[in-house]
Amino acid sequence: MVVLSKIATNDRHGENSLYFDGWKAYDMNPYHPTNNRDGVIQMGLAENQLCFDLSEDWIRKNPKASICTAEGVDEFKNIAIFQDYHGLPEFRQAVASFMGRVRGGRVKFDQERIVMSGGATGANELIMFCLADPGDAFLVPSPYYPAFDRDLGWRTGVQIVPVHCDSSNGFLITKAALEAAYEKAQEDNINIKGLLIANPSNPLGTVLDRETLKSLVSFVNEKNIHLVCDEIYAATLFSTPDFVSISEIMQEMEYCNPDLIHIVYSLSKDMGLPGFRVGIVYSYNDAVVSCGRKMSSFGLVSSQTQHLLAAMLSDEEFVGNFLEQSSKRLAKRHNVFTKGLAKAGITCLKSNAGLFVWMDLRRLLKEQTLEAEMALWHVIINEVKVNVSPGSSFHCSEPGWFRVCFANMDDETVEVALQRINAFVRQEKDGNNKAQGKRTKCLPKKLQLSFSFRRYDEGLMSPHMIMSPHSPHVPLSPLVRART
Repeated sequence: MVVLSKIATNDRHGENSLYFDGWKAYDMNPYHPTNNRDGVIQMGLAENQLCFDLSEDWIRKNPKASICTAEGVDEFKNIAIFQDYHGLPEFRQAVASFMGRVRGGRVKFDQERIVMSGGATGANELIMFCLADPGDAFLVPSPYYPAFDRDLGWRTGVQIVPVHCDSSNGFLITKAALEAAYEKAQEDNINIKGLLIANPSNPLGTVLDRETLKSLVSFVNEKNIHLVCDEIYAATLFSTPDFVSISEIMQEMEYCNPDLIHIVYSLSKDMGLPGFRVGIVYSYNDAVVSCGRKMSSFGLVSSQTQHLLAAMLSDEEFVGNFLEQSSKRLAKRHNVFTKGLAKAGITCLKSNAGLFVWMDLRRLLKEQTLEAEMALWHVIINEVKVNVSPGSSFHCSEPGWFRVCFANMDDETVEVALQRINAFVRQEKDGNNKAQGKRTKCLPKKLQLSFSFRRYDEGLMSPHMIMSPHSPHVPLSPLVRART
């Protein structure tokens, strides 16, 4: 028997979670408008596909930006040869300028503090390697992005201590909740090295206000711990209130130790380019910048990608139009989707950013338990055939919430998804007064989903038993996609 390392054999990658199980269900039976209308619709992937026409149009008009065209091939050798870990100067300058533009020009970023990494996944891991040792911990307000468990801790050995937030105040982070989590960790002899927040939030789609951000800075200053701000959704804002970067707060506060403040950024969400694997660590700590550059050698951004994006992001007219159109299109899609859910009596947490909504299905649970949430998710993924992500995979303390992504598909697929969700909710309502054998008569014929709508407590089986990565029906290959 071959003995592998502890990293290779531990389960902290998280691929056996419901979050990734939903992806597997989609991969095994993907929806297609003509070839597979009964397939699973992917609404578990936070991807921004609403503005590719703008990017493609720019590329056609700027062939010299690519070294793989006749117009740009003269730069092929210069880009193909070895590049240092700092990255192309023009790329770092373009990214720094773009970060400032996204934040309304209220703050400026120094290209000398730009550290590259392979997507936000790599950036989050890199900053953990710089700030914490195995066994140390970071406070993370919940609900939080499921793959933080992988990104922050799989290879670094860093722990996550959830700071539980609830719907009573819209899942806002409170000083009391932070103090309680910190004190509990101290009692358990867990060394807290920092606090990580996502602003705008994934999965909530909300932004933090100035006072909350100032209280977080005060908290880390008092405890002398780090604050890592994941701002990868900064340009997905589509309505008020405005997004406020931690960089703005630093300028406004009388005392803030800059050595404790770090930003994680990428172009995956704001520009819709997750495949380019552009992750950024922007630290106000000189030692972190120096160490991060050395570590970035394990996950650099391709120089070809840097070259193309340096030209694209330096085009101020293009950037301005892209950001404006992206905001308008996200607003329109969010409006269409939430109104469609409202027709079924489904509400969502009020949000103004992100590529998703935080959908409230608590009234559809037989009882307010995690088991009831898993049973409902089982029905949605296997019978309604829509992949939504259950709140428990985001470490939400309240059962019945689901993240639903709306920007990774065309308008027609959105309508099909809404039809399925509406049909499901309608049948659940009618099912309270009808025999089970009569339920399927309410379904629109064109859906043809053959819902059985078993009561959630009949033949209940854990979703992991249905489509676990360890199941013999699923290929035993690691899920290594870094998309969120």
